[in-house]
Amino acid sequence: MLSRVRQLDKALVISVAALALFGLATLYSAGQTDVPTFVATIWHRQLVWLGLSLIVAGLTFRTSPRMLEWATPFVYGIALFLLVLTLFIGTGAGTAAGSKSWLAIGGHRFGQPAELAKLAVILMLSRHLAAMREPPATLRDLIIPGLIAGIPCLLVLKQPDLGSAIVFLAILFFMLFWAGTKPSLLLLAASPVIGLTLAFSTVAWGVWIATLAVLLLWWRPYVWESIMIMAANVMGGVLAIPFWNRLAPYQQNRLLAFLNPDVDPRAAGWHVIQSKVAVGSGGLLGKGFTEGTQKRLAFLPAQHTDFIFSIVGEELGFVGVLVGLALFAWMLFSLLRVARKATDPFSSLCVFGIAGLYFTHIVENVGMTINLMPITGIPLPFFSYGGSFLLVCSLGVGIALRVAWESRQSGYAELGQ
Repeated sequence: MLSRVRQLDKALVISVAALALFGLATLYSAGQTDVPTFVATIWHRQLVWLGLSLIVAGLTFRTSPRMLEWATPFVYGIALFLLVLTLFIGTGAGTAAGSKSWLAIGGHRFGQPAELAKLAVILMLSRHLAAMREPPATLRDLIIPGLIAGIPCLLVLKQPDLGSAIVFLAILFFMLFWAGTKPSLLLLAASPVIGLTLAFSTVAWGVWIATLAVLLLWWRPYVWESIMIMAANVMGGVLAIPFWNRLAPYQQNRLLAFLNPDVDPRAAGWHVIQSKVAVGSGGLLGKGFTEGTQKRLAFLPAQHTDFIFSIVGEELGFVGVLVGLALFAWMLFSLLRVARKATDPFSSLCVFGIAGLYFTHIVENVGMTINLMPITGIPLPFFSYGGSFLLVCSLGVGIALRVAWESRQSGYAELGQ
């Protein structure tokens, strides 16, 4: 066992450990306010979750990719069952109190099935794409991967949890790209979502449809594919308003605040305005650890979850933000290296999908603190308080460490020959 520990991927272990410690320190600071709240002691619970995460990562490391691949359909089925169950007995929390995202027993929330479903989708996509003899080359080849990610995406969207639904789509496209799918085909597959987004502006939608027509003539896909793509984009324009009306009020307010926070500065725009003030006031070196005024006066909302990175900007300044982003980049590059050196397609796809999951959460969470992305309420890996997502992140780290270890063992075997 000791020899295995010594053969762990050191870059991945050190980067993740540094992020976990950085996140724990930031979470401790989040509770240091002028008026004490429950957040003051929340870092104690996060420390317990970190201990459990270490155990989970260790157990996952002892599970071979072959066993994981065999168990994937069961994991995926359990994840779907929990998502369906959540729609019936789920509860909300925080700013999304009206949603059904959490499972609870006796009034105590114990997890978000959507977080487990993200990992389950990564495993299921890895299993399917690894079994294909050739990379997906037509829209027909994308149907099954689309269903694998689309079913949990729709179930999560029904809760409603728009942020996690976006993550499922991001995972799908990241893994299709790693499996060898041409960027042109990925763009055509994503075009209905682009058309739906641009449909709120008649001019933008018209320009997009014209551009899409030119691209279809240039790339020359099958005729039936061209017809389906164009029909889906036109349908996106038709469904844009009904789709908007089906969003929960808090989701509509978040998107409107993203476009212009000053429209409603005391309600929908409050979160992002206070976050920008906190980050901007940090300057180069920040106000000092635990000394952030926006945080101490409780102006910064959800400072232990959604906007925890704003504390880094306020208290540690540009330098602290740069260090945090550098650690995230180190972790992601370590995962990409592991994925590239993996000995089999399933393992490689798994690790790249995990990297895509982390990357999506990082970009969305950090982006929303400075209004570069809409507020969707997804956590920041190894920083935001919460057990279910931290455990899923740890599972991902355990899988990546096992893949890296097996790659190294394979290299030793080749040298021995």
